Amino acid sequence: MSSVDAPANAAERRLHPWSWLFVLLQQIRQFVVPLVVLVVAGRRNSNIWADIGPLIGVGALVVISMVQYFTYRYRIGSDAIVIRNGLLQRSQREIPFTRIHNVALHQSLLHRIFKVAEVRLEAAGGEKPEAQMRVLGMDDALALERLVRHRANAPVAAATAPGGTAPAPTQDEEADEVLLALPVSEVVRLGLISNRGMIVIAAAFGLMWQLFPDERWMARLAQDSFQQAAGYASTLHLGWTGYLALASTLLGVFVVLVRVLSVALAMTQYYGFRLTEAGRRLTVERGLFARMRSSVAPRRIQAWHLQETLLHRWFKRRTLRIDTATGGRHDDPRKLRELAPIATPEACDALAARLLPEGTWPPPQWQSLPRRAWWRLFAGAAPWTLLIAGGLAWKFGPGGLLVLLWLPWQAYAAWRQAGRMGYSVDASLVAVRGGWWSRWWRFAEIDKVQALRLRRSPLDRWLGTATLALDTAGAGNMSPPLQIRFLPEADARALHARLGRALATRPLRW
Repeated sequence: MSSVDAPANAAERRLHPWSWLFVLLQQIRQFVVPLVVLVVAGRRNSNIWADIGPLIGVGALVVISMVQYFTYRYRIGSDAIVIRNGLLQRSQREIPFTRIHNVALHQSLLHRIFKVAEVRLEAAGGEKPEAQMRVLGMDDALALERLVRHRANAPVAAATAPGGTAPAPTQDEEADEVLLALPVSEVVRLGLISNRGMIVIAAAFGLMWQLFPDERWMARLAQDSFQQAAGYASTLHLGWTGYLALASTLLGVFVVLVRVLSVALAMTQYYGFRLTEAGRRLTVERGLFARMRSSVAPRRIQAWHLQETLLHRWFKRRTLRIDTATGGRHDDPRKLRELAPIATPEACDALAARLLPEGTWPPPQWQSLPRRAWWRLFAGAAPWTLLIAGGLAWKFGPGGLLVLLWLPWQAYAAWRQAGRMGYSVDASLVAVRGGWWSRWWRFAEIDKVQALRLRRSPLDRWLGTATLALDTAGAGNMSPPLQIRFLPEADARALHARLGRALATRPLRW
């Protein structure tokens, strides 16, 4: 039995003996810039303090790391985890198991070498996790995850069990059931579909801009590169067809390199992806060099998001994401966000239907918006095109009015998007769909909706339309938002009143 599986009155425990090393590395990453400045200053100055300054800084970080190790204690209680830390300013924190929404285990390559893991306990809301343990032995980390999983579910099981007593977990509940596993071929497809390579290139360009902020340097680099390429092309004596073929080849090589980079990034992030369910809790494990393991109870899921871009449709795949009310940044890679980074449409629908309490996905029928909704979409975008065309015409003359040629495409795109927009509302689920080039579906259980808003812009009041927005915990900043856009005003008010009555009589579950 692991040390974490001790009785509730067990003594306090320390972190792994090597935890001070990982705290030290984290401190060095945070103070690397001041340390570099001290090193550079030491080379420029001959006094002894400039020479030993970096050593003093590193020594101070080592002392801080050791103090954190020796003063950090945790104890497993019957219904909570108690954490005590601090030397001069001491703090004690009690975290009930029922408050823990997500358990995340992170292993970098160094973690895997030492067979340890960083454990984060996350609750609803907040920018920081409830507890962050750097670091525990891997066996203790997994045991703590299992303990949180069973004791967090104990109140739910007790509420539904005869006599109000939670039954002990059975062997079947302990076994992990694999809901989705991605082979290497699927990870490669994910890399081909995603655009992570362009994100890395843009990040590299931004880094160069920060390192060399002189705009003239960047302009000279681009100009010199273009002149060298043009000079080399002129020696080939190609006709216009040859130059067109050369440009197309270079563009094709660039696209291939970007996709290869995207595949490599997808492989490092999603290699060995496994979604499992055990003890009424979902667990995702993934990563090639750095392994990430995160778990959350299905009842903590606040909203769902299905995405299908053009490349998804070419490969006959979709992506299924979820929103949870756990703390931390929404873009934190350690949060459980993707139940299916890539899967067939049938697999995504089956997964959502399995995890929703009443299996109400996909909806049996969608309610389409009136076809004239395309005019509302077009009316919201066309004024910007007219404004840009007017500005360009004022600056460059009549040639700037060529931008108006974009208006027919905007009208066509609005017409196609209006044809795809729709919603479905039943006794347990509200769902919205949209998009044309890239399609998406957003849905949530009505018991998870905590606020309704009826919005009408001046353009809506002129055209007699309204938008009904629904808010769930932890999904307020997600894109696309959960909202039914451009309904006729009477329909929007009737739906708002209907959902308002339902929310008033049903408890909020999160």
